[in-house]
Amino acid sequence: MRKARTSTRRPGVARGTGLAALLGAAGLLLTAVPAQAATPPAAAPPADVLPGAGTATPSLVDGIREAADAGASPADAARGHLDAKESRYRIADARRDLAPLATVERGKEETVRLQQKHHGITVFGGQYVVRMEHQGGKRVVTGTSGKYFTGLKTGTTATVSNETAVRRAVAATAAQLGGKTLSKADVIRAKGAKGAESARAAALTGSVAGLVVIPRGEGVLAHQVTVRGANPATGEPVLQQVFIDARAGYPVLRFSGIKTLAEQRNGASGEAPKAAARGAGSATADAIPGTEGTGVKLDGTRVGLNLVFDGNAATYLMSDTERMAAGSKNTLTTWDARQLDVNDVLGVWPGGIKEFADPSKDVGKDATDAGAVDAHWAAGRVYDYYRDAHGRDSLDGRGMTVNSLVGVTSFGFPYVNAFWDGQKMVYGGGDEEYKPLSADLDVVGHEMTHGVVENTANLVYAGQSGALNEAVADYFGNAIDLAASGASMDDPDSGLIGEDLCRTAAPRACALRDLNDGASTSKNFLGVTYSTDNGGVHLNSTIFSGALWDLRQDVGGELADRIVYKALAEYLTPLDGFTDGRNAVLAAAKDLGADAKQLNAVKRSFNAHGIVAGWEDALGVDSDQLLGKINTTGTGAQAGGGQWVVSQSDDEGSEPYSVYTGRTDGRGAVKPVSPNDGRYHVYPATDGKTVVWTAYGTTSLDILSRPVAGGPIKKLYTSFSDISGLRVENGVVVFETSGIFGDRHVGYLRPGDTRPTLVDGGGFDILTALPAIRNGKLSYAKLYPTPDDYKLGVEILDLKTGKAALAQQLGEPQVLGQTGVNATHAFWLVDENLNDDGRMGIRRSALDGTGTVDISSERKPKALVSFDLTVSDTAVTVNSQVPDLALRNETLPKIWQLTTDGSRQERLSCNRGEQISPAAVSGRQVVWIDGTTGWTDLVTRDRPAGQCG
Repeated sequence: MRKARTSTRRPGVARGTGLAALLGAAGLLLTAVPAQAATPPAAAPPADVLPGAGTATPSLVDGIREAADAGASPADAARGHLDAKESRYRIADARRDLAPLATVERGKEETVRLQQKHHGITVFGGQYVVRMEHQGGKRVVTGTSGKYFTGLKTGTTATVSNETAVRRAVAATAAQLGGKTLSKADVIRAKGAKGAESARAAALTGSVAGLVVIPRGEGVLAHQVTVRGANPATGEPVLQQVFIDARAGYPVLRFSGIKTLAEQRNGASGEAPKAAARGAGSATADAIPGTEGTGVKLDGTRVGLNLVFDGNAATYLMSDTERMAAGSKNTLTTWDARQLDVNDVLGVWPGGIKEFADPSKDVGKDATDAGAVDAHWAAGRVYDYYRDAHGRDSLDGRGMTVNSLVGVTSFGFPYVNAFWDGQKMVYGGGDEEYKPLSADLDVVGHEMTHGVVENTANLVYAGQSGALNEAVADYFGNAIDLAASGASMDDPDSGLIGEDLCRTAAPRACALRDLNDGASTSKNFLGVTYSTDNGGVHLNSTIFSGALWDLRQDVGGELADRIVYKALAEYLTPLDGFTDGRNAVLAAAKDLGADAKQLNAVKRSFNAHGIVAGWEDALGVDSDQLLGKINTTGTGAQAGGGQWVVSQSDDEGSEPYSVYTGRTDGRGAVKPVSPNDGRYHVYPATDGKTVVWTAYGTTSLDILSRPVAGGPIKKLYTSFSDISGLRVENGVVVFETSGIFGDRHVGYLRPGDTRPTLVDGGGFDILTALPAIRNGKLSYAKLYPTPDDYKLGVEILDLKTGKAALAQQLGEPQVLGQTGVNATHAFWLVDENLNDDGRMGIRRSALDGTGTVDISSERKPKALVSFDLTVSDTAVTVNSQVPDLALRNETLPKIWQLTTDGSRQERLSCNRGEQISPAAVSGRQVVWIDGTTGWTDLVTRDRPAGQCG
């Protein structure tokens, strides 16, 4: 959590207008995926109409005053307006296809949110907002906004069972978390966890939330599965939303549901009891509300606290009933979570938790040191801000209880982060460097604002909409902090977030982000996959929050705050991106009566940060494109024999993936290889003569093959376990299979084989993974038992003789990464020190296992954090990050290339976006998937670019 930049853990890209990348690329960015070509309205539109991206329904209509049914409910009046103006909105039957979601009334103003349905099934992110005024027996519509997808035609019958959807969602999450590694922890999960801690570390569970329609093209019917548990490698909490195609069983979209302060880094429960959820906790009938107490914050300031006296225990509880509306049983309560693991509280209410309590109303040092005083005081300040500045009654606008859990740890180690999980705020207890995470008012304001966002626009926490979510949380957290401190926005440190969290570091060195960092789309936008920072939700957030910050400087805090809040509460919808956000803020400013000078300030603020129409088209690269807009997720690229192979969807991202191949020199036509049969065709590989791949079916997976030159498709093998890591050479197909219990095995099929040969014999005692093949030599990582322990090594199997050689060990590997083979050597990634932030060495041995050396030691300065490897006869190419660099661009996954003796190390490309899935061609040429343009493109270079400044 040091700075808001890419984590250095091994990763498992998100674009443009907000929606297309989230939905259309799933492997990259969130932009507006065309549902169908936009059709001009038949009737003359009002003065202020913005067309929708990829839909016939406008994204914003403003500047109107049109009569609506004054006697109907707000929702019925809103839908009646949409039906009456069908020529403008192109919504065939609003009463049928738009379900009431929420209505907010403020004085004469009414804001109605409607959820799109497709034949009764929820459309993911499909929301439309109608704004009205109701006064003196009359009602008028003043504007509308949102996303209604007019091109949906998909059927609504699922052929994939709930059980299969859960199994594949859990498997996909485990694969993303584990990355391309094999570690000693894998055998514990495979053989069954022994001991409570191991069991908990191994546990990932899934539950089906229901069917949804993902609005790509004509729509994709999907099971929405919630996967929760802990990252087996790091202990970090996991709460993933995974969408499984309900007719093919492939995970088409996934992202984290945890809204954290910063990117997550290393480091017995059930439903919340009604009393605890309301904040009553252990208080009894003898509790006396309304006690005024005090406490000392971690900065030494004594502040007032609202407490409740518990007569039975003769203690004062950190529970505030005074702020809530008269007659409400809800409270603002701060809970002691110091004995709880972060995974015990994620998305559930932990049994037995108690409020922070003290025998004196002037609470003592224990509550101060824990961060409880800061949390309780700050939550009250944030509650007051939303009530007084915006008339909002708590986070949901309806007086909900505000619960803050303070002091959680992670498997007994410090947890240095904070998050909103949809129910409550959770604050880590800090460590030697960081105070408890509740120690800065802007952090508390940030987390509580996530609760406000969830109960208004509900911006999807991925890609651009997720960056908007983070930007709004930062903006209001900072605004609340500045108001409390009285600091001027002219102070160079006034835009910092989390600057007061450090015990010794100066504010600027401590801060997580700076709203005044000058970030812009043209210089700083980073196209990344969802496995990296949920598609850049933190990495790209200051582009938008910086525009809001500039607006606040130009028009003043009071007006700017009202504009941003109105945009959030009345204009924005879940899948909106940067350009939608600009339009919403400008419309909200007009609605509030901003004058011409103030409106120009809004435009100027967004222009300065590059948030203008078409900004995505200005992102350049130094590589040659082989295939653009791949629009896939979870499946990589491979190359061999002068050919490349990759899976691709259509431009809308709505079709199941198909396999394509082409020449690595860019000449000739790109050829489709797989059939268009409704299945997802993924994990392709080629040797220049044959293409092999995996086809996902409703209950099983097939390994298929086809000659590059064309010809019939052959089914080589059917599996009920997951298959990945395919390679092919002269008809021999190599792959990795993984079972639901964590068992992993490398297998191969010779021409004519009907069943694979597993190199380890199968079972749970020996695990093998991460294969590569060259000249009949098969390399793979191996985890095997010895009399005293399990050991990791790399084995090279000669398929001609059947003899296997275990490569000479140099130390005691704890983690092994991808292997590779060329004509003379085997190569692999290795980590012997788990306390070095994921740095991995690159090791080499002769094909008989002798002469092992490090060509790049994990202990050298600026060793790479590597997670993929591919080799040619003259070069070793790794997919890596460089830890501890100030430039957030440099901490993204990049392609680095070394000579085979390690004497030279250079960046292959200086593209600033995420680079993944490298595949060696020959010499120094490599193909890879690149996210710089905001789309996932297959690109290549035939020489390194150098050190990239």
